[in-house]
Amino acid sequence: MAKQEPVEISEYERQRQENIAQRDKLLKQLALDASSIGLGPGQKPKPARSANAHKKKPAVKKIKEENVPRRTSSRIAGLEADSEVAKRKAEDEYVAVQEAARVKRQRISGPLDLSEVQVVGKGWDKNENFLVDVVSRGANPYERTFDDKEIKETTDKELRALREKMSGLELYDGFEPNRIKITPERIYSLGFHPVADKPLVFAGDKLGNLGVFDGSQSSSSVKKETIKTEDQDEEEEDDDPDPNITSFHLHTRTISSFQFSPHNPSHLYTSSYDSSLRLLDLTASSSTEVYAPTDTSLDEPLSGVEMDPHSPHLLYFSRLDGHVGRVDTRTAPDTVEIFELSEKKIGGFSLNPSVPHFIATASLDRTMRIWDLRKLSGKRGGPQLPALCGEHESRLSVSHAAFNSAGQVATASYDDTVKIHTFEGMSGWEAGRDLGEKEMKPSAVVRHNNQTGRWVTILRAQWQLRPQDNVHRFCIGNMNRFVDIYTSKGEQLAQLGGDGITAVPAVAQFHPTNDWVAAGTASGKLCLWM
Repeated sequence: MAKQEPVEISEYERQRQENIAQRDKLLKQLALDASSIGLGPGQKPKPARSANAHKKKPAVKKIKEENVPRRTSSRIAGLEADSEVAKRKAEDEYVAVQEAARVKRQRISGPLDLSEVQVVGKGWDKNENFLVDVVSRGANPYERTFDDKEIKETTDKELRALREKMSGLELYDGFEPNRIKITPERIYSLGFHPVADKPLVFAGDKLGNLGVFDGSQSSSSVKKETIKTEDQDEEEEDDDPDPNITSFHLHTRTISSFQFSPHNPSHLYTSSYDSSLRLLDLTASSSTEVYAPTDTSLDEPLSGVEMDPHSPHLLYFSRLDGHVGRVDTRTAPDTVEIFELSEKKIGGFSLNPSVPHFIATASLDRTMRIWDLRKLSGKRGGPQLPALCGEHESRLSVSHAAFNSAGQVATASYDDTVKIHTFEGMSGWEAGRDLGEKEMKPSAVVRHNNQTGRWVTILRAQWQLRPQDNVHRFCIGNMNRFVDIYTSKGEQLAQLGGDGITAVPAVAQFHPTNDWVAAGTASGKLCLWM
């Protein structure tokens, strides 16, 4: 057998072995010196075993972990620590990790088939699309700040009747709220389908999922629909099944807002932090991109979307960098108009439903502003700016601004107030009308805890779009795990709650016409009052 030649070690390994030998020699010498002068450690007597001593616990069985790729040692591979090869290897690993993270966050620009992006729910079949049928038919937890005492003390008969009506809304009893997990992650946007004969709730979450829940179902109806498989016997049948919920992964990041088209109830427009607007066609079971930056490397998160109620092709959106855009869905995406309305984040905006050329914006710069899109300053083809009619400054940042059809704007801000601004006769205003401080002053101010913190979605005041009794009202989440309802005068009508609500129902919304209220939590759970 041939004699193996000794392996030549590197300079680094030779130096390391010499250092180890010198350290061991020094430790042995110190131990000899200490024992010679009586400082060496003596044998300690064994402690007496107590009668109450605990028995030795059995060893915990280790769970075999899945093998994952490990970092390779440059020393074992024979690479010197500061060599060019080692540096290049480290750079390649870093680039690979960054590229994987970028691909995961990259938005999907092409059309999406709902059967391919379904996250939760039974198998999606276009032929059994239940949405088509709907469209074709049309903090101190549990501490109340408004209850029956305020209702009984109300002297105004109309106000008292309205308070009794809204406080009479009952929590949906088909399933407990903590069982209705409409989205996998925290809810950021929520709303009802405009159909009036069944409560159909949609919700968007932090990871780009859109959940759908039919509020007309009950545990008994779900149980009847459950089809048992051949290998399932009577003992395995679930006596208390979970609700039927369908979820689709439409965006790669947070769905910040969505709106049903006022011209076609089968069209749902969604905005996302992945910088895109998408159209979900319920009848075609598909989702298509209608706007995104032409440069895919640009990161321009969108915070809201609204459609012009008078034009079926005009979409408006707001960005977190203080810009508002207007896009015509019939034209190319690069023809979008962009207006810089704030130097800081715009958390929310709203069009006046009656005169949509007026827009209200709420910003991190503590202002609520009213703009007139009929009068633009700047050169055509270059940066333009709509006329600023007026602004109101709060003590802290303003989270959202919402118009109702009567020309009133409700805002929520971190100074713990909900303010209502009333602008009369907006349809008769001349283009670019200048509003004074008195006209911008709120007509009502409501004290309200808006300190959501990091883990609760920002509270927003949302109007009922078309109330049947013509009494304008809005709802907003309450940090004590309720939903508050107020009139346009700032009078509280109700404080909705109930058993089974285990988190703050922060994202609250009215049905456009019916007196139904839905609210979502940070755990993706749904609360529904009817």
